Amino acid sequence: MSGADSESRAFDPVDFLDRAVRTDSHEDVTAMRELLVETIEAQGVDATVDDAGNTLASRGEGAPHVVLNTHIDTVSPHVEYEREGTGDDEVIRGRGSCDAKGPLAALLAGFFAIDVGTGGEGGDGGDNGDNGDGGGNGDGGGKLTLAVTPDEETLSKGAHALDLDGDLYIVGEPTGLDVCTAAKGRFEGAVRLSGENAHAAESASGVNAVAAAEGALEAIRTYDDVVDASPPTHDQLGAPSLTPTVISGGEATNQVPADCSITVDRRSVPPETADEFREALEAHVGSYTPDDVGVAFALADRETPFLEAFSTDPAHELVATLADASGGTVRPFTAATEASYFSPAPTVVFGPGVLADDEGPVAHANREYVRVSEVRAAADAVTESLRSLVGENR
Repeated sequence: MSGADSESRAFDPVDFLDRAVRTDSHEDVTAMRELLVETIEAQGVDATVDDAGNTLASRGEGAPHVVLNTHIDTVSPHVEYEREGTGDDEVIRGRGSCDAKGPLAALLAGFFAIDVGTGGEGGDGGDNGDNGDGGGNGDGGGKLTLAVTPDEETLSKGAHALDLDGDLYIVGEPTGLDVCTAAKGRFEGAVRLSGENAHAAESASGVNAVAAAEGALEAIRTYDDVVDASPPTHDQLGAPSLTPTVISGGEATNQVPADCSITVDRRSVPPETADEFREALEAHVGSYTPDDVGVAFALADRETPFLEAFSTDPAHELVATLADASGGTVRPFTAATEASYFSPAPTVVFGPGVLADDEGPVAHANREYVRVSEVRAAADAVTESLRSLVGENR
């Protein structure tokens, strides 16, 4: 047995999760990042923290290069740590237990368990998840990189700063051990209608921006049915959606309003990009409003790109290997993730825990928990998959 395998026996994903859930990473991830670095270095692997706050560690060299990614930041509400039950009913409760410290524990187990070394160049990982043989494993070589980001729940500055050149990516999120190969993107922006103020008693002398919202809302409703540039229904994700969420306008009850704003939420599917959507929606709304009303659509200000849609061929070797190991189904993920930053390389989302169960929300909720048996099952599945994909020197 190799030294790496021997060391990896000291790592128990549930023991790590137990410590991680009790380590705060809501307003400041420093303590959690220190725990992560300490855990990695205790296994004899060097860990670094880059300028964007990412925790990085690599083992081996050659192809394929498999990247294991998740995040350490958490969100409200605070949920106190609690461990209860036995056997298959044992759970760990607490903020971040399923999103995403449970998935992190599983990825760490696989990262430590595989003895990677030098090997052949392997095959071509493919350009967009629809082609290629997954990178191959040469003569038992390959490279594993652990890339844990600090701010997935907010602006994803960490993920945006990564430059990893991976062949395959496994992104840890709560999927209930299913292998998720696609997710819709999310864009947000505001349609701004501009007119001209006037006294309401002489309304014809002004240009009513609020009245123009009637046409703008119709344009939003019809966007995906009318606009030639809108994307087709996606074979994994279905149709995109466009929803008006906030509307505001006017300053006085006796004045023709010169301004009106309509905020919209866009759930995109490939191949639509944020810039394409912005241009097409602005033109479409303009065609539904009077000529004397100004129309502008701007995406919400972000320091990093929006999380766009991604998809990987469900028949790809990465998908089949992980699904066989986990026993889970292959399906889309229902939330936006940093996986979109790694696409078009073959990318899947996987981990223990669920976003919601039969009783209601779990992640981002006041009853967040993860099953201990699922954490162990996810750790075993990641380990088995990496052994198949990367290989080991024996």
